[in-house]
Amino acid sequence: MQKPSYGIAALAALAVFVLYLATLAPTTAMWDTSEYIAAVKVLGLPHPPGNPLFVLMGHAFGLLPIPVSYAARINMFVALLDAIAAGLWFLVTERILSFWLTHRWKQIAGALVAVVVGATSFTVWNQSVAAEKVYAVNVLAIALVSWIMLRWLDAPDAPRAPRLLVLVAFIVGLGYANHPAGFLVIPAVGVAVLVHRPRTFLRWRLMLACLGALLLGLTPFAFEPIRAAHFPPLNEGEPTGCVTKFEWSCTFSELTAERLYDNIQRTQYAKPSVFDRQAPIAAQLGLLWTYFKWQWLRDAYGEHTAAQSALAVAFLILGLVGAREHWRRDRESFWYFAALMFTLTIALVYYLNFRYSWGQAPELGRSVAREPRERDYFFVWTFSAWSVWTALGIVSLWQAIARLVMRSSKGSDAGVGELPPERSWRIAAPILAIALIPLFTNASQASRRGETFTRDWAVDLLNSVEPYGVLITNGDNDTFPLWYAQDVEGVRKDVIVAVITYVEMDWFIRQMIRRPVYEYDAARGPSIYRYREWPKPSGPPLRMTLAQADSLPEVVALREPQRFAHGDLVATVGPGYISRGQIVVLRMIQDAFPGRPIYFSAGSYAQSLGLAPYLLTQGMVEKLMPDSVKATPEILPTPSGYFDVARTEALWDSVYTAPAALVRQGDWVDRPSAGIPFGYAITGQMLAQAMDQRGDTAKADGVMRTVDAMAKAARLDDFLKAISR
Repeated sequence: MQKPSYGIAALAALAVFVLYLATLAPTTAMWDTSEYIAAVKVLGLPHPPGNPLFVLMGHAFGLLPIPVSYAARINMFVALLDAIAAGLWFLVTERILSFWLTHRWKQIAGALVAVVVGATSFTVWNQSVAAEKVYAVNVLAIALVSWIMLRWLDAPDAPRAPRLLVLVAFIVGLGYANHPAGFLVIPAVGVAVLVHRPRTFLRWRLMLACLGALLLGLTPFAFEPIRAAHFPPLNEGEPTGCVTKFEWSCTFSELTAERLYDNIQRTQYAKPSVFDRQAPIAAQLGLLWTYFKWQWLRDAYGEHTAAQSALAVAFLILGLVGAREHWRRDRESFWYFAALMFTLTIALVYYLNFRYSWGQAPELGRSVAREPRERDYFFVWTFSAWSVWTALGIVSLWQAIARLVMRSSKGSDAGVGELPPERSWRIAAPILAIALIPLFTNASQASRRGETFTRDWAVDLLNSVEPYGVLITNGDNDTFPLWYAQDVEGVRKDVIVAVITYVEMDWFIRQMIRRPVYEYDAARGPSIYRYREWPKPSGPPLRMTLAQADSLPEVVALREPQRFAHGDLVATVGPGYISRGQIVVLRMIQDAFPGRPIYFSAGSYAQSLGLAPYLLTQGMVEKLMPDSVKATPEILPTPSGYFDVARTEALWDSVYTAPAALVRQGDWVDRPSAGIPFGYAITGQMLAQAMDQRGDTAKADGVMRTVDAMAKAARLDDFLKAISR
């Protein structure tokens, strides 16, 4: 058995890390990036299952004195994990090729092909340059387990073999403590042991040791109730039975155990059984094929569909050819890897049971249930591991071309002679450049270099709210970046951010009640708020006890319209049902308004509570007014409500920085989140129209130039067509 090329594997990992650093996001990004960076910073609990291993590891890495922003540091941590995984796939591929190729340089060349293909496939690359998910830990764990299992297969009866299996069990447990994907390698490990040493399962002491190691790997979950009992700023799920801090006697109570179990099992998401298919299995497999096509050419705008499909077919065939060669050359490791790939493809698709994706089957429109965003990141380990079989397929093609070169030399002119085999391989080596295709085709859309829009947008939105305000947001993308800005950069912590979906949760209501009142920092705040006093509230926006909060019903049936009155504000809630979250919002208006300004980032929610006559659009938010809004020279009626020209102009001129960031960015790959830049475009268009009406044509033209450049960068084609008419 030859010695693995650990040094070259380390250099390959270093090269991948350098690539990721060159394309690294300098700050936060859309979706879950902000939530995870904030959770790491404050040692908090992100959404279930809480990902304690990632939080602990990321927090430790974030303490390193690296001279970049905190967000970039955590993004760098993710990049490092995926780069190490690439080095491990090098070792796996080299080991398989050692049963096939006798010359070491060919093995190394083939293993480097796996590194390049895997590291530059779109989803792997794009997820490696921002901490959008915690999956880098699991990608590394799967690659590490795969390498250890190949070492076990080399000598399954050696004295160290049982220790390797115990180590695998420990890594599997740690992986699950990061994310349930940690268990994805179990079927492959089981198949490998069953095929090669089935009697291992009868060694009860070894099995007990593996079980103990797995349970030891799960111990990071103890972090969740312990930390939750300290009530960090980010404490989703709140898996503790404590009511106030430091009540250690209740940390591991029956209630804590129940909440911890629900958190780990992600009970709040209430996913249906896998037997209750959310979309036809053919559509779900088709979604995997769509995401597979992305890996070789991420065509976000459908401009190169033929080339994308051709590349996908080519890399699929190369992978299948590689699987065949794996079966022929190294059947022992084939069983492990084939079981792993089956788990990461067919079995994973069946288990995930996705609805139609955001962009899938557009002809069906909204007649089918859809995911709120694309879910390619759930297959990041799939595309990372597929690089091994792809590399074997490319090596097989390399060998075939080398044979053709060698055979063609037999008919050459006299005296030239037959090319030696090694020379044939070298002449055919340029075919390995196939591995570079995703590097070039994905470079522009996988990279997040220089992207600051999300961070700037979060600051813009917070600064749209007056001091000590409450901002009621709509979902992940208009909430998580605000948490990041507040908890990581300390921007506008005086604002309470209440997301509609979480206000329905008992733990979030408790957190709003416990949240301290942070002092408004006028020196760091916008200049538009510096010319008046802002009284600091004396308590939370909800004047109720924790027991009262816990007793709120999840839903209340309304048999007839209900009238809600607070001062001059009178709203009517129609018959039907009112949810706990809606009750909480109305209670906040009753308890804190107008002492605390209240804003909405999604007007339809406020309208469902009968508040439409009291909403005034200011920039990208709608402010709740204490009396019904009426038109004035600076407050204009629009089809969607009333528009505050003066405040919006002040925000656009002196507060908003994200439009310029988007223009610099120049592209918007993630179509499901395009509503965020669209919000700026609509705001700018409305402002320009108002300016034009009052005769300020030059300034209106300047705003529209910015709007046009921003809409082009975000590819808001329908909007651009509308404003060009």
